[in-house]
Amino acid sequence: MTKSKGINSRQLLVVEDDPGLQKQMQWCFEGYTVHITGTADEAIAALRRHTPPVVTLDLGLPPDPANVSVGLEILEKILSLKPETKVIVVTGNDDRDNAVKAVALGAYDFYQKPIDAEILKIIVDRAYHVFQLEQENRLLVEKQDNSLLGGIIASSPQMGKICRTIEKVAPTDVSVLLLGESGTGKELLARAVHDLSPRDDGPFVAINCAAIPENLLESELFGYEKGAFTGAAKQTAGKIEYANGGTLFLDEIGDLPLSLQAKLLRFIQERVIERIGGRKEISVDVRIVCATHRNLKNMISEESFREDLFYRLSEISISIPSLKEREGDAVLLARSFLEKFSKTNSKKLKGFSPSAISAIRDYEWPGNVRELENKIKRAVIMAEGTMVEAGELELDGTQGPEIPFNLREVRNMAESDAIRRALSCTEGNIAKSAELLGVSRPTLYDLMNKLNIKE
Repeated sequence: MTKSKGINSRQLLVVEDDPGLQKQMQWCFEGYTVHITGTADEAIAALRRHTPPVVTLDLGLPPDPANVSVGLEILEKILSLKPETKVIVVTGNDDRDNAVKAVALGAYDFYQKPIDAEILKIIVDRAYHVFQLEQENRLLVEKQDNSLLGGIIASSPQMGKICRTIEKVAPTDVSVLLLGESGTGKELLARAVHDLSPRDDGPFVAINCAAIPENLLESELFGYEKGAFTGAAKQTAGKIEYANGGTLFLDEIGDLPLSLQAKLLRFIQERVIERIGGRKEISVDVRIVCATHRNLKNMISEESFREDLFYRLSEISISIPSLKEREGDAVLLARSFLEKFSKTNSKKLKGFSPSAISAIRDYEWPGNVRELENKIKRAVIMAEGTMVEAGELELDGTQGPEIPFNLREVRNMAESDAIRRALSCTEGNIAKSAELLGVSRPTLYDLMNKLNIKE
């Protein structure tokens, strides 16, 4: 049974078996297209067909109206099929315990009979408004993801500056040196340099200088001729040759043995190589991108890294901040990983609890993005409810930043922290953040501009 009101009316599913209430609820929701169902099968069929953002669900349904088991089963089925749906459970006036249980299972809200059409409509309107806000947030996140460099998810000003630098550097052919702790995403940025360059249709060849034994690294890089050494059964090209016409990414360049640094320097200067055991010079056209977590300048002082090679590799140097230095990125990345691993593990998770968001924001993340990804993957697998809780992340407590004595700095720090927490909890929604903070939207915009907080 469906009653449409208005060309652009909103979809509402009412699951109620009482004919009198069905008739009452069919006419009390102005501006909605109301779909009335009275059984579990009808409700699920209507959900699949109309995908309503909001559902009102009577917990007492046939074949056992006196028992709430059927209603709770439908609730779990709805949230499994459409996790974003706002379900308002309707219960008897003496059945608060089951209503609370339904909310714990993921219901948006509950309403106790007897039904006051005006009050119930207010609850439905509010639920629909929340659904719209969440949908807008998802679209904004998708737009944000699409606007960044390929695969890079960030909102912090630090990473925004790095992305702009890469956009300027990528179209050129200069060598790029990426500096940063392990797990900060150096290879991802190296790929961005390649993808945004004129060489993007050529190969991207990566080699980790720390992962290959020194006696094999030379042959991996430069290749070898048949018979050059025991086991060299055929002529084999090296990684440098394979990268011809594209980009060669040398990860952990600080671990390159000193004996190979001179040979790599000659290649960079002359753009020719000789395979091990060969006499012929082979011209190779590649762009060099390197990365390391080591302090190369200290290594130069210790004479474990060649100064002339350093200057050849670092025509452009980019320092990547650790995750703890990237304001707001941990929560943004966590949401992305949650969506990714929820899909791969067939879990229907709606997000993080407020305490989990606080834990993610406050943790130091010594292992950076790689540690965050592993923690979220485990939490998704271990999660028991529809939300990931703080305990499921298994994060240790952290020590906060040093508090300054200057009152203006203290106030700015407190305001900045409160605004960022509100934006994190609402997934960047300005209206909801202003409501949480108890200020108007214009006031929040003014504060964000003053504290240099981007939307």
